Amino acid sequence: MATNREGLTRYAWLSILTAILIIVLKVSAYLLTGSIGFLSDALESGANILAAIFTLAALIVAARPPDSEHTFGHSKAEYLSSGAEGSLILIAAVVIAVQAVQRLLNPQPLEQVGLGVAVSAVAAAANFIVAQVLMRAGKRHRSAALTADAHHLLTDVWTSLGVIVGVSLVGLTGLLWLDPIIGLVVAAQIVYTGLKLVRVAINGLLDVSLPADELATVVGILEGYAPEGVGYHALRTRQAGAQRFVSFHLLVPGSWSVQEGHEMLERIERDIRHKLDPVSINSHLEPREDPVSLTDEELFRED
Repeated sequence: MATNREGLTRYAWLSILTAILIIVLKVSAYLLTGSIGFLSDALESGANILAAIFTLAALIVAARPPDSEHTFGHSKAEYLSSGAEGSLILIAAVVIAVQAVQRLLNPQPLEQVGLGVAVSAVAAAANFIVAQVLMRAGKRHRSAALTADAHHLLTDVWTSLGVIVGVSLVGLTGLLWLDPIIGLVVAAQIVYTGLKLVRVAINGLLDVSLPADELATVVGILEGYAPEGVGYHALRTRQAGAQRFVSFHLLVPGSWSVQEGHEMLERIERDIRHKLDPVSINSHLEPREDPVSLTDEELFRED
């Protein structure tokens, strides 16, 4: 069954509303305590609002059907969202690091630590719940945008937990330098997540091949027809958001009629669609005895 991409926008709206609630809670935690950790946490959550808006826009564009200018559809728009979110995470990490270094050089006492920690904990719990919802939806619908947004929210959860631990330790020990140190550690973790999201976006825009298990499925189907006297070459695959693309040349006995070759292609394509959906298949029929049929094999050989 094909994925209903239009229905995914409800998850983006959930992310936007959650982001607004979370930033209100985290700013409140900062105002209550004066903690640079809570301020950094709030700044990172501010990026969540922009990221959620990017996700919504990307899902709306990706759901558009193919047109005369975009004959393969608009699914790659989701990778733009993933790249934007990764970039926002990296910017947030830099801001957090700068604030943490400033506070490390100029320690400040914290106030109402218990209340601030409680408010931040509520925000972290809400973020975690929504992140799990988005992650499951992203994997189920093969949405790069939703998956990126879920990773972004989970990053925010780890940020909050690190800050909560740091601020709690400051309140218990009076060691003011712990607050900015925790901020620096969390900033490093955020950089790692941001770089992963940017890599996903780059790979998607550069037409990365299907995952190894899905590629093995295609190869298994093609090779399964070898006993019937057919072969294949020039196999290429790529993915764009939820959409898969498979291209191959089918080699059949030259004595076959066009109808026989066509029926074989239909069987193979039906099997691939049954295993991988959604998938767009581009196939080409060639006589296996003709040497010309193999002249392009090297051009399309996969590493």
